[in-house]
Amino acid sequence: MTTEAPSAPPKVEEQQSRRRGGFFSRSALASGLLTGLLGDRLSESLNSGGWIRVVGYTVAIACAVIWAYYDIPIALRAYRNWRRGGVVAVQAPELHAAAEQAESWMFQLGSGAAGMAAAEWFDLNEPRLRDLLDTEKARDETADDLARICDALEVWYLRRCEPGQLLLLSEFLAAVADAVGRRDLAELAAARAATAYRLMGDLDSATTRLGISDNVATHSRTAAALTTRRQVERALLHLERAEQSPAGNDRDEAVLNARDRLDDARMNRPGPDLAAEVAISINLAIVHLYQQDPENALDHLGTAAARATAAGDISGHAHALELHGVAAWMQRSPHEAKRWWKHAEHLYAEIDEPDGQARCLQHLGSAAVVEGQLEEGRTLLEQSALLRQSESELLTTYLEAARETRKLPEVEPDPVPRFTGGWIRRRIERLREHFG
Repeated sequence: MTTEAPSAPPKVEEQQSRRRGGFFSRSALASGLLTGLLGDRLSESLNSGGWIRVVGYTVAIACAVIWAYYDIPIALRAYRNWRRGGVVAVQAPELHAAAEQAESWMFQLGSGAAGMAAAEWFDLNEPRLRDLLDTEKARDETADDLARICDALEVWYLRRCEPGQLLLLSEFLAAVADAVGRRDLAELAAARAATAYRLMGDLDSATTRLGISDNVATHSRTAAALTTRRQVERALLHLERAEQSPAGNDRDEAVLNARDRLDDARMNRPGPDLAAEVAISINLAIVHLYQQDPENALDHLGTAAARATAAGDISGHAHALELHGVAAWMQRSPHEAKRWWKHAEHLYAEIDEPDGQARCLQHLGSAAVVEGQLEEGRTLLEQSALLRQSESELLTTYLEAARETRKLPEVEPDPVPRFTGGWIRRRIERLREHFG
C-alpha cells in the first residue's frame, strides 16, 4: 500500500506570500537560480583541471530535454484543452486549497525542517496539480491560485532539471495573464520562459523572452524582485556565452558582463532577502572561479553559506560547500576538496536531492581515479550514475578508466594541478581536442 504524504508540512517557518513575489521566496528563488548555470556546470565531474568542466558542456541539460520530449505531448494536449475552454471539473475552493498546500510545501523544499517530506509530497501530487491547471478555467478569482501552483511547480521542475516542463508552465501562465489582463503575470511568465530556454541551450530565445519581460514590466510592489531575477538571468546567459567562446577577449568580456549584472542584482535587490543573497553570492563565486580566482570566490561562498544557514536553506548551504570543494581543488588542496564534497553530499542526502548527491559522488570518484584509486573511483562513479540515471561524457571516460583500461583517461590530469593562465589555456585546448 502506498502511504501518502501529509497534506500540509509539519512546520512552515516563513510567512506565506500571497502574491506574485512568491517565486522570490526562499525556496523558489534559491532553487531557480542555484540550479541555473552552476547546477548545469557541476553536472560534469572535476578532473585535475576539474573546475574547467564546471563551465563545460553538461549532459544534465540533455537529460532534462529528453524528459521534456517525453512529457511534452501529454502536457500540450492538456494545454490545448485548456485553451479551448475545457470543462471546469474542480471548484474554486478546491483549487484554493491545492494552491495553499503547494505553496506551503514549496517553502520546505531544500530546507531542514521538512525537505524530504516536501519532495515526497511533490512527487505524489504533481499529477494532481497539473490536472488542476488543465481543468480550471482562468478567471479573475482563480488567477492568483493558478499562479501560486505555477510558482510551486517551477521550483519542483528546476529541482528535477526539467526545462521542457518549465517552458510549458510559462506558456500556461502567459495564457492566464492574457485571459485576465494581468501584466504582472505576463512579466513573470516571460522571465520563467527565459530560464527554461537557457537551460535548454537556446540562448537567443532566452534573451528575447527577457526583453519581453522588460517590456511588460509593471511598477507593482514585486517589480524590484522581478528586475533582480532578470539581472541574474542575464548574468547566467553571459556565462553561457563565455562557455561557447574561444579563450580570449570575447570570453573575458562575457565573464565581466556577467559580473556586472550580478553586482547590479546585489545592489538593487528588494530589501533584506536571504534567498537572493545566497543566489547572487553563489553566482558571483562562479564568476571568480571562471577567472581563476579561488580566493575571492571563497569570500562569496562564505557569505552564501552563512546566509543559507540563517535561512534554514540546506540546499543552498550544500551548494556553497560543493563550490568550496572546487575552490580547494584549484588551490591544490585535494584532501580539503574531498572533505567539502563529502559534507555537501551528506547534506544533499538529508533533503533528498539526488542530482546534488550525484554531482558530489562524481567529483569524489573522479578525484579517486586521478589519484590512482581505481576501485574506489569506480564505486563512487557507479553510484553517481545510478542516482543520475545517465552518464555524462566525462563520467563515462572515468568509468572506463576505472573499469577496463586500468589507466587514466587520455586527458591525463596533473598530479598537482598548476592553475596558471598558460596551463589553463593548454588544458582547454586539450579538452576540446579530446571531446570534440
